[in-house]
Amino acid sequence: MNDINKYYEAAEILKVLGHPTRLCIVNGLLKNNGCNVSFMQGCLNIPQSTVSQHLSKLKSAGIIAGERKGLEITYKVVNKIAIDLVTHLFSE
Repeated sequence: MNDINKYYEAAEILKVLGHPTRLCIVNGLLKNNGCNVSFMQGCLNIPQSTVSQHLSKLKSAGIIAGERKGLEITYKVVNKIAIDLVTHLFSE
């Protein structure tokens, strides 16, 4: 019998990734091996506050983590399911 918890975990990750901007952020983080909010804001062409709101949701879901270096925080994707899913979705 399958462990039902893995389905709940995957479903929660899919819910959070179910927004085009969050998908774009995760894909960009994977392609750039992490980056900061200013870089993301420039790529996405949306306000910094909007980027921060999406990052907060991704962080709360355990999909990304931030590493502080002085005043700057560099975000990276840390969730294996999210990495596999987004890599597969956007592989060329």
